[in-house]
Amino acid sequence: MNSQDWQPSQRYPDPSIVVVDASFNKYRMPLTKVERLATGITRWGEGPVWIGDMRCLVWSDVPGNCMWRWDEESGAVSVFRKPSGHANGNTRDRQGRLLTCEHGGRRVSRTEPDGTVTNLVSTFNNKRLNSPNDIVCKSDGSIWFTDPTFGILGWYEGAKAEPELPTNVYRIDPSGTLHVVAEGINQPNGLAFSPDEKILYIVESRSVPRKILALDVTKENTLKNSRVFIDAGPKGTPDGFRVDMDGNLWCGWGMGEAGLDGVHVFNPTGKLIGRIDLPERCANVCFGGRHRNRLFMAASTSLYALYVNTQGTPY
Repeated sequence: MNSQDWQPSQRYPDPSIVVVDASFNKYRMPLTKVERLATGITRWGEGPVWIGDMRCLVWSDVPGNCMWRWDEESGAVSVFRKPSGHANGNTRDRQGRLLTCEHGGRRVSRTEPDGTVTNLVSTFNNKRLNSPNDIVCKSDGSIWFTDPTFGILGWYEGAKAEPELPTNVYRIDPSGTLHVVAEGINQPNGLAFSPDEKILYIVESRSVPRKILALDVTKENTLKNSRVFIDAGPKGTPDGFRVDMDGNLWCGWGMGEAGLDGVHVFNPTGKLIGRIDLPERCANVCFGGRHRNRLFMAASTSLYALYVNTQGTPY
């Protein structure tokens, strides 16, 4: 199906919300359906983040060099920031400030309350970062992000350049000090903490097959005991994801085939329990709304949403 021809289901329950395992029934609300909030404005939608005090969602169009805003009250869609530095992943820190991974600036930036954009980090050991991709903030105020090379491979999602650093995962301490926390991951992509912050999940997006790794977080904020949490199989393409309060992973997914475009939901043991089928590939998700029970899905050219019977972790 062409994504532009897609229409929301006229039926309850929505057949695009697929129960793979009976345990998913508790999260599927019978009188909700997938809604399309915007379409046709992004080339590659990414990095949704809920801004609760403004009652809006902000998300990125990486190649479009633009960040967009959707307003909950009016449904209006407007430009949030352009140019955006080819922004990709977004989150908020513990003071509510917007944190953004920028391919163009090869940096992590922070938007201050007055709207000023400041540079948090762009180098490590006097070498430029590759193209920060996705980002999360731990409850202690530390900021964790992945740094694959996608934004410097060509002229579409940034500017072509030779990498100066390996594709590491980093932690920025509240003091501003930058540390490498994971090495040797082939193009690390989406990342998120378990609800108790004892596990960090990381997508390894160029492994064959692609994987979601689980790593234990130590008291010193280092990582150990890396293992494969989810083997995505020969056609699986996990990208960005978020975790709910029960520890389930809601993962953007896509391969252009039936049942593979949309969101895959895995329980804390790594078992696939549910799917949200979309007409186009989904790159990333976040939870938002007043009760953090609305799943926002940034797909290729559209923004979708679905109310679910759970809440996302706060960050």
